[in-house]
Amino acid sequence: MIDYFAYGSNMSTARIRRRIGSATAVSRAYLPEHRLQFHKKGADGSAKCDIEHTRSRHDAVHGVIFQVRYDEMLTLDYFEGLGNGYEKKSVTVHLPDGRTQIATTYYATRIDASLQPYHWYKEHVLRGAREHELPHEHIAAIKAVVSIPDPDERKHMEELSVYSEIMAVP
Repeated sequence: MIDYFAYGSNMSTARIRRRIGSATAVSRAYLPEHRLQFHKKGADGSAKCDIEHTRSRHDAVHGVIFQVRYDEMLTLDYFEGLGNGYEKKSVTVHLPDGRTQIATTYYATRIDASLQPYHWYKEHVLRGAREHELPHEHIAAIKAVVSIPDPDERKHMEELSVYSEIMAVP
């Protein structure tokens, strides 16, 4: 099994399990000296999440550690576009009990700060943050991110169908 630190749309258990069935949430965690950004250029032309390394002790990205089977991590690499906008790295995250743990995560290599996320993408991130009870300040910061409608309404519906209900466009 591989410990994977999810900080964006993959924090949503429903979303990640649609992609890889073995994913099991094991703990909340945070990555110090990083800031959550919605500036990774997605294949669809919208913004996706990234962990920007700031080296500031005042910054931290909150997320979730999932255990994933090795073969399914390769599948997740495909979904995440490994080598085509995201790369992987090992990070040391902090657990709620004060321990640290090494985990694998993705970071963006294609950045465009002018982009905004689609409503459905931001909804995945928010649902994951709420589901795993991340800090209120972190959830508020995600909520404050401006998102835009996906011109492909069918894609919007398909993405959110994982929750068995389609959210109204915010």
